[in-house]
Amino acid sequence: MARDTVYRLLAARARSRSELRQALLRKEIDEDVADDVLQKFADAGLIDDAAFAETWVHARQRNKGLGRRALGFELRRKGVDETLVEAALSTMDEDVEVERARELVRRKLRSLGSADYTAKMRRLVGMLARKGYSEGLAYRVAKEELERSGSNSEDAAADGHPPDDF
Repeated sequence: MARDTVYRLLAARARSRSELRQALLRKEIDEDVADDVLQKFADAGLIDDAAFAETWVHARQRNKGLGRRALGFELRRKGVDETLVEAALSTMDEDVEVERARELVRRKLRSLGSADYTAKMRRLVGMLARKGYSEGLAYRVAKEELERSGSNSEDAAADGHPPDDF
């Protein structure tokens, strides 16, 4: 039963060892049996948290536009070891992360209409922060895209820092 459960779960999507273990324990499978089955799957190369983490990071960055912080949170929540989380996040291409942030900002800008510069900046930076981008990257990309779109204002800080009321 444990083996069939693991096959079924892995057939649906890749999962971390911790996720699989939790699923087996929820089905009231003995811990020792669960650990033995999971070890056999790992020995066969069917469970690999390092590969899972790297695949997860690249897929979620591409499909959901998530930043490093959000991706790290998701992997930790899935029970991936911290060293594997850090290793997976280190494989992220910074240029790809910046470009994905730009795409998200451009898309969001279309829906902001005639809001003033400060409101647009606040909404754009907030959106990127919720997607797990760092504050510095979020502010820099939002500022550059607002300038590119012609939405600049005297309220924008000339020194590259947010206005005081931001």
